[in-house]
Amino acid sequence: MTPEKIAVNLDSLRGKSPLVHNITNFVVMNNTANALLSIGASPVMAHAVEEVEDMVSISSSLVINMGTLSDRWVEAMILAGTRAKETGKPVVFDPVGVGATKYRNDTAAAILEKCRPSIIRGNASEILALAKEAVNTKGVDSTASSSSAVEASKSLAIETGAVVIVSGETDYITDGTGLYSVKNGSELMPRVTGMGCTASAIVGAFAAVDRDYMTASVSAMAVMGIAGELAAEKSSGPGSMQMHFIDELYSLDRNRIIAHAEFSKEI
Repeated sequence: MTPEKIAVNLDSLRGKSPLVHNITNFVVMNNTANALLSIGASPVMAHAVEEVEDMVSISSSLVINMGTLSDRWVEAMILAGTRAKETGKPVVFDPVGVGATKYRNDTAAAILEKCRPSIIRGNASEILALAKEAVNTKGVDSTASSSSAVEASKSLAIETGAVVIVSGETDYITDGTGLYSVKNGSELMPRVTGMGCTASAIVGAFAAVDRDYMTASVSAMAVMGIAGELAAEKSSGPGSMQMHFIDELYSLDRNRIIAHAEFSKEI
């Protein structure tokens, strides 16, 4: 895995403009769609049970995000995830707020069982909760450092067969045996609504063009972090950070990736 490979993946994404089907939450739909458009993907936000199976069938990947849940949305998630697996499409699962309530825990368990995600991305508290480790949660925010969830992420990857991403100050990506760390990012990023959800969507875009899900995940998290770093240099606070982040995704190129990518293979 090299910075050049990340640049190749980004070029491939922009060349193919994959349709990324998002079943995501009310809070982040606009941000997520703009991020996908800026990076070169084509977003669709569709959650009606009447159409999700058809939408998945014409999409290149599916991102399931359980930020704002309701029974009909959960039904749609499972219908879409099941169809995605039947048709060989990658499924990215963002278990927002799992561990906070029984409803979220039950929903996450059903999605893991029935949709069998290709990639799971969450913060440390969410990954610990999915791995059934003791953890305190605070709504959708993490109360644990990403490094504290590394062993849990490995166990979860082995149990589910998914690549698992732990987001935080350092991002960790594992398939249960190999482990990468990505250190790009900015302390302003957690101050902007839905950055984690945006990361999951970008992972979905890269998974659509690189079926080596470890490589796709490292590429996505590095691109996300580099754009965040460059945006923070121009920002005076979270409001301008959000604007500059979208612009940096749009203008990111091979030279910037090679100059700024900071990742390593730990195992």
